[in-house]
Amino acid sequence: MKALLVHLDEATHRALSRVVPPSSRRRSQFIREAVRRAVREAEYARMRQAYLAQPDSETEADGWTGAEEYRP
Repeated sequence: MKALLVHLDEATHRALSRVVPPSSRRRSQFIREAVRRAVREAEYARMRQAYLAQPDSETEADGWTGAEEYRP
C-alpha cells in the first residue's frame, strides 16, 4: 500500500476529528473510502458526459423485448 501525505486546512481537520477521532485507526480507512467514493463519482460523471455527448441511436440501443432469462 502506498503512503500519501495530505495537508488539511484547520476547519477540515477539526471536522474530520469530530467524525473520526485522531486516535482511531479507522481514520485512514475513512479517508481511503472517501477517496474511492470521489474517484468513482468522477468516473461516473465522465461516463455520463460521454453518453450525453454521443447517445446511442435507436438502432444501437438494445430492446428489452428479446432479453434472455438470467440464470446464474
